[in-house]
Amino acid sequence: MKMNPTEIITTSTRKLTRKWSIAIKIAPILVLIGVVKFFVHIYEFEIMELNALFSSLIGGTIFLIGFLISGVLSDYKESEKIPSEMTGSMKTLYDDTYTIYKTKNSATALEFIAYQKKFVDHLMDWFYKRIETKDILLKIENMNDFFVEFDKEGVQAGYIVRLKNEQMNLRKLILRTETIRETDFVGSAYTILEAMGFLIAVGLIIIKIDPFYAGLFFTLLVTFLILYMFLLIKDLDDPFDYASNGEGGTEVSLKPIKDLQIAFAEMQRN
Repeated sequence: MKMNPTEIITTSTRKLTRKWSIAIKIAPILVLIGVVKFFVHIYEFEIMELNALFSSLIGGTIFLIGFLISGVLSDYKESEKIPSEMTGSMKTLYDDTYTIYKTKNSATALEFIAYQKKFVDHLMDWFYKRIETKDILLKIENMNDFFVEFDKEGVQAGYIVRLKNEQMNLRKLILRTETIRETDFVGSAYTILEAMGFLIAVGLIIIKIDPFYAGLFFTLLVTFLILYMFLLIKDLDDPFDYASNGEGGTEVSLKPIKDLQIAFAEMQRN
């Protein structure tokens, strides 16, 4: 389906805003620092000279940024796989349940299929923190009632074992996601980075660099890089923060689960 010009402009604007969202956030801070630097220069409050010790402070901050980003990226790469793995488990649950329904004409299988369709909606609610983790875990646990009924109906044990395995995989993925989004990566390192970033910004403001506009440029550039990387690391540290940021920025894509949700909705309509 072709988009009209208004939709194309809206989509392009949304993508551009997401791409530059961090830069937009820190723009007011950079303006403030630039204004302060200007007045400090005008009133001759630049009381420090650029030296090797200050350069070492900047180098240490860059090293700390590299350490933090390497740590959060490992969790982020793992997080990217979680929605696809959840979708795979739910599709397997559906396929095996549908097979049981076709072979046994099982009323329980039909009920379980309906339950799975609702579960996908609950899962999306959980990602957006509209329901708590204990609630989604309870819904996974309630699948046991269907497995008991399958056993009473004489369903082959192999099917039930496969269903239980996918139930276990879903539970593990839910708990892993909860751990990632509720745990900060080395909180004390963030504190040190905040302190060093603040000291560097103050130092660049009161250090005299000639010519002035070159000093102003490097002050804003270094501050921009440190602020940008700090906010990027904080954002990457919680790739499941849909409640605050929606499905934009650095949040992991939920497209596999949304596609399954759409497929279930179409099946229900048909």
